[in-house]
Amino acid sequence: MKIIEGDFAKSNGRFAIVAGRFNGFVVEPLVAGARDALVRHGVADDAIDLIRVPGAWEIGLAAHKLAHSGQYAAVIALGAVIRGATPHFDFVAGESAKALTQAALSSGVPVSFGVLTTDTIEQAIERSGTKAGNKGADAAIAALEMVNLYGKL
Repeated sequence: MKIIEGDFAKSNGRFAIVAGRFNGFVVEPLVAGARDALVRHGVADDAIDLIRVPGAWEIGLAAHKLAHSGQYAAVIALGAVIRGATPHFDFVAGESAKALTQAALSSGVPVSFGVLTTDTIEQAIERSGTKAGNKGADAAIAALEMVNLYGKL
């Protein structure tokens, strides 16, 4: 059996980070984690573009445009949707995920999902760089691995 998988070798491509400003106290550590992970794996800092959008709802639209631009090896989507007392969470979280999936499938460019969908503020904080790690860094590593996998397929 032949196994083909990506690795974390340096990529010469450009990476886009799309970050929602809503819940910025959670998203900013995700952005820092993603940037740090890419740079530590050999991606030049000037090969990383940060695109800010209002919130998680808008991340998918920007990711779609970026993925179809032909400028990026991968798009890393970062945001935070924290459950409240209304069904708004379900709509925003679900549609954000769908939009990012569509951006990846329609463009053929890896779009990494780093949008936190949590029940509490504490869960969001834990996933943005405290005891549950940094999901922004995880999303960046996944994007890097997918770029390198695409090069092998």
